[in-house]
Amino acid sequence: MNIVVFGAGGRAGRQAVAEAHRRGHQVTAVVRDPASYSDLTDVPVVAGDVTDTVSIEHAAAGHDAAISAAATLSVPPHEFFPVSSRALATGLAKAGVRRLVVVGLASVMPGASGVPLMDEPGFPDEYRVFSLGHAAGLDELRTCDLDWTYMAPAGDFDHEGTRAGRYRIAEHGDPASRITYEDLAIALLDEIEAPRHHRAAVSVREA
Repeated sequence: MNIVVFGAGGRAGRQAVAEAHRRGHQVTAVVRDPASYSDLTDVPVVAGDVTDTVSIEHAAAGHDAAISAAATLSVPPHEFFPVSSRALATGLAKAGVRRLVVVGLASVMPGASGVPLMDEPGFPDEYRVFSLGHAAGLDELRTCDLDWTYMAPAGDFDHEGTRAGRYRIAEHGDPASRITYEDLAIALLDEIEAPRHHRAAVSVREA
């Protein structure tokens, strides 16, 4: 397949690029400034802005599916995530790309109580603004016509862990659960190759 990865310079994006390349797919890595990512090798690296419809259309042209792992701290979350979701929906549609898998955020997923983790008692206030931005981006996806899947780590990332080669899908978030970036990338590529979840948000956790 021809797969375009937006936000390819981040930790999740890099692992998605590496996993897609490992499986033999043709991969285009999209970053804001290719000159800053000279260590991204073995795949074409192009400039793109995930908040700009025309930029997305140009980067995605000729591809079969897209992954978005884009995030930034330079723009307020309540602006960045809904704007990028709208731009992806429009730009990918114009490019003829119907399949989109998005790296999500655990706190927007329902916990054991049924309410989003960010609304459960004890959720850190300092993360709430970022979580609300992600939630607004997910709401935008729900209004678009793409065949999208929002895949969130069930609790948080295991930043020091190594690839296990397996994962588990769940409908609820779990603050205690962890998953490595490598194993999340496996889940992302599995969902690209053999879609199982359509227009849905799911949690990905360690198996």
